[in-house]
Amino acid sequence: MAQIIVFGSMNMDLSIDAPRMPAAGETIAGSGLITAAGGKGANQAVAASRLGADVRMIAAVGADGFGDELTRGLERAGVDCARVRHLADVTTGVAVILRTAGENRIVLHAGANHALGSDDVASDLLRMGASGDVFVTQGECDPAATEFALRAAHERGLYTIFNPAPARPVPDDLWASVDLVCLNETECQIMCGVLPVDDATCLAASCRLRELGAGAVVITLGAAGSFGVGPDGVPVSVPAAPATVVDTTGAGDTFIGALAAGRIRGLSLEGSMRWGALAASLTVSRLGAQPSIPTAAEVEALR
Repeated sequence: MAQIIVFGSMNMDLSIDAPRMPAAGETIAGSGLITAAGGKGANQAVAASRLGADVRMIAAVGADGFGDELTRGLERAGVDCARVRHLADVTTGVAVILRTAGENRIVLHAGANHALGSDDVASDLLRMGASGDVFVTQGECDPAATEFALRAAHERGLYTIFNPAPARPVPDDLWASVDLVCLNETECQIMCGVLPVDDATCLAASCRLRELGAGAVVITLGAAGSFGVGPDGVPVSVPAAPATVVDTTGAGDTFIGALAAGRIRGLSLEGSMRWGALAASLTVSRLGAQPSIPTAAEVEALR
């Protein structure tokens, strides 16, 4: 059976709830402190694994307590961490998250997430990846290594999923190595110059990204659901699943993990998007990133 290979970030999330954003120089009382495993790469790997896929992780953490804890957490979720490097000269990545009114504001320290270079990732892909596998990456690791990894994975015949978060411009010729790009409204505007606010602008943004070379596009729209265009050029709009929102951390990563796992299952793009919507609805109803990600059985119970 095909596998999913994730090259991405591993962070320890330090999350606290506050009634509002503090003003400059102001200290306010918070509550509900959570220390939880996170990082977009790790979150997406856990989501794909809990949804039934065989997942392997390429990443780096510091040789510290956070790094050990994050690796153990991935392994408990069923992710193969043989290629997660523990480095002595850098610290593990950390995300400081302020939760206000169900929304998140995040300050990120990359740490070891930027330590792996192109040669490191390429050597791992040569050992692990084969044609028909799925490769997933984001924007929280070294940009040059991420771009090189996408090209190498695509050339090797892997199906590549790119989540440009945080978004930054990429070389135009990189898009030909992207089989599926999944991004939110803000990221979409940065990557292609179109802010998607309705079906017309979602379609315009998707067409622009496909003109650049991406094979398929999925735009996540929060409570408004998601919009996709596959290789056939046919648009599809999928509503968000009903949910009681407690914490949106990890919802987008859960959705992307579902897209990858859906590909392995043989689902269509629309089918994977609908599966992702159900999975994300469970994630937002719970606190934390990885602790909130559901299993395949939990998602299937919502159908």
